[in-house]
Amino acid sequence: MTKAKKPAVKAEAAKRVQFSSSALPYLLIAPQLLVIFVFFYWPSVQAVQSSFYIEDPFGFGSTFVGLANYSDALFSTEYLNIAKFTVVFTVLVTVFSLALGLLLAVKADAIIRGSATYKTLLISVYAIAPPVAGLIGMMFFDQHIGPFVKMAAMLGWHMQVGVNYFDTAFAMIFVSVWKQIPYNFIFFLSGLQSVPVSVREAAFIDCRSGFRRFWTVIMPLLAPTAFFLLIINITYALFDTFAVIDVMVKDKAANNPITLVYKVFLDGFRGNDIGGSSAQSVILMIVVFVLTVLQFRFLEKRIHYG
Repeated sequence: MTKAKKPAVKAEAAKRVQFSSSALPYLLIAPQLLVIFVFFYWPSVQAVQSSFYIEDPFGFGSTFVGLANYSDALFSTEYLNIAKFTVVFTVLVTVFSLALGLLLAVKADAIIRGSATYKTLLISVYAIAPPVAGLIGMMFFDQHIGPFVKMAAMLGWHMQVGVNYFDTAFAMIFVSVWKQIPYNFIFFLSGLQSVPVSVREAAFIDCRSGFRRFWTVIMPLLAPTAFFLLIINITYALFDTFAVIDVMVKDKAANNPITLVYKVFLDGFRGNDIGGSSAQSVILMIVVFVLTVLQFRFLEKRIHYG
């Protein structure tokens, strides 16, 4: 019995990483910790500190105002309207990006001829930088040469992106979804291709309906991937769409829709309201933190790994 256990013990010991010094692991992760501290924790502390002051944009002084910056933001009609649009924008971008990415992944997983070309065309969009995506979107919705504007005109819709609030919001959501679909497509396709063939064959025998077979067998296996993408897409809609929005509303009329992140930028860098923009960034950080906790608290319970 003792002899049988020895190889297992040796194999387990071989898997453990041995360091010559106890300080070596900390030295190896020190560069990453330094980057996190410099670019995340330190700016976060500075933002919290600045949110309690009215600061001169040129650094000539500051005045402590307590929670005045927070109350000005939370009780402002403009801020609340922007927050409502941010919620709608985030939900629509997340839902459509995930749904279309999953649909295209299912089609790519089933296609036989031309599969390489099909996948390459879908994935190539992800290589486009967000500012370039916004510029391409503006060309699509240009009043003179935009093909989507001409298509909308054929349906009786006089689209005015950059002037009309609803038209600009539609264009922003359209371009943001278009930019994010390839990312979701890559992960969903990888998840679909990892489903065992035996499981697919058993599901095909037990259930003849393709939609029901996918929803009851394939989708539960994709749940971990879908949960990961849900968090990534919400983060993308809240933060990474900044460049797209900046290109599409910059130098346009003042009544265009913007998100909370872009509001922080406008007040801080164009309005020179450092304290107010810091308070808004702290509010947004708290909202994202609470949202993430709720996702892991309630949604992850329904996710089964392995």
